Amino acid sequence: MVKAVIFDVDGTLVDSVDLHAQAWKDALAQIGHDAPFADIRAQIGKGGDQLMPVFLSRDEIDEKGEALQKDRGEILHDRYLEKVTPFPQVRALFERLVADGRKIALASSAKGQELEHYKSLADIADLVDAETSSDDAERSKPHPDIFQAAIERLHGIGTEDMIVVGDTPYDAEAAAKAGLRTVGLLCGGFAEADLRHAGCIAIYRDPADLLEQYDRSPLAG
Repeated sequence: MVKAVIFDVDGTLVDSVDLHAQAWKDALAQIGHDAPFADIRAQIGKGGDQLMPVFLSRDEIDEKGEALQKDRGEILHDRYLEKVTPFPQVRALFERLVADGRKIALASSAKGQELEHYKSLADIADLVDAETSSDDAERSKPHPDIFQAAIERLHGIGTEDMIVVGDTPYDAEAAAKAGLRTVGLLCGGFAEADLRHAGCIAIYRDPADLLEQYDRSPLAG
């Protein structure tokens, strides 16, 4: 029986993937890297610690990585954060889970301040029982650290009674390493085949579609 649902946030609950990719593109350009937008977008869902090695050498990361991540955060906040919007029916989906007695946790690669903003946008702050952000994990997805932190905060619930909802293959890979199953959403822009290959047990268009099909979904189990 599902007793807790752990949600990714970017691309799952809020429409932010393109904006995160653009913030990284802008920040990389400032240090002389003209990385293609599509290549960066394909990495969103990872944290900066896992994304930077795709585009930078080890020496560059050692020299510039900390400043690059700081600049990326400032660019996102100053140029793009106000453009993020929630996907439809997020609050209604959470209300259905609460009505069914499910605990809700958030497990995001976002920074803590970004996560607070997204909770406000989606109007879900009062429905969340636990949350973890990049501040709570040494390594970001596809490593399992963020999900392991969420599991610890869902006291008394075993992993067999939890399920993850995410939009990227990195969510499914990280969840599997933590002993969790994943439901995939297509609203983050990843292909259905990629989500299935990563291990998603069911796939829906977005939170509204998951809510519409809730009674037949793994969340109702």
